[in-house]
Amino acid sequence: WNEIAVDALVEGFVTLPMAARHLALVHAAIDDAVAAAYAEKQRFQRPRPQEVDPTLAAALPTPKSSSYPSDFAAAASAAADVLGYLFPSRAVEFSARAEEAMRSRLVAAVEYPSDVAAGREIGRRVASLAIARGKADGSDAKWAGSIPEGPGKWRGSNPIAPMAGTWRTWVLSRPDEFRPPAPPAFDSEKTRADLVELKEFPRTPKSNHRAVYWEVFGGARAYALWNETARLKLAESRGGFDAPAEARILAALNIAFYDAVVACWDAKYAYWHIRPSQLDPELKPVFPPPNHPSYPAAHGCLSSAAATVL
Repeated sequence: WNEIAVDALVEGFVTLPMAARHLALVHAAIDDAVAAAYAEKQRFQRPRPQEVDPTLAAALPTPKSSSYPSDFAAAASAAADVLGYLFPSRAVEFSARAEEAMRSRLVAAVEYPSDVAAGREIGRRVASLAIARGKADGSDAKWAGSIPEGPGKWRGSNPIAPMAGTWRTWVLSRPDEFRPPAPPAFDSEKTRADLVELKEFPRTPKSNHRAVYWEVFGGARAYALWNETARLKLAESRGGFDAPAEARILAALNIAFYDAVVACWDAKYAYWHIRPSQLDPELKPVFPPPNHPSYPAAHGCLSSAAATVL
């Protein structure tokens, strides 16, 4: 479901702040659905079908957890319903994928139909809560402000997601909780020294290639890079984590990433700090700068949050 969600975001060319918001909603829902299913498993301790009837040939290794309710179905229905809310034109597709995933557990003879039905209901109820939160998180707010003018201020039009710094957070008490101090003044000695450092950097084909790579995969698609890294590490663990732990890891990653977006965008549009190449026309960027203020660096805010969680 993580891969399905990321692919949908890439295919839809969803902007980074909104993509982070979507992934946090999806994975918080999956995490809660799986946790709720496991709490019920502990209560009922239902044996798996093969434990009751050894003549059943399971197509998969028998999970060690209680059979009822299905955490697999809970995760699938929660993910499909939230993705259907986020991408209404694909809701039927996501629902069909969830039903196919749940049927696979019956075909494999590792769960009962009643396990799947109970898990599906848990997922749907959790998804309804996630969707309600999504509708009230402020991400649909329209910007009615204007770009401030003056020396040292960012210049441009149609800045990316100027309201993202006001969206509802998950773990921050408020968007500006970690707002950094103001950047060095545009005409300060520190800024002049920084510009000299940038202009004297010895560019090579190798350094340019690295810069472009990280602009694409560590910038506009940073959410895809870090989620792919998480999936890879979970696969490499060879079952070292159970379903609740895997769900929690992906939820923690994407919630931290999203809150870092909100905090970063809060500061960006509090200061509207000018980009280096706007301040000094002699500085030629390797690629066009992102269409939002320079300070603080989104690459620094987001990738450091993701890397620290992982």
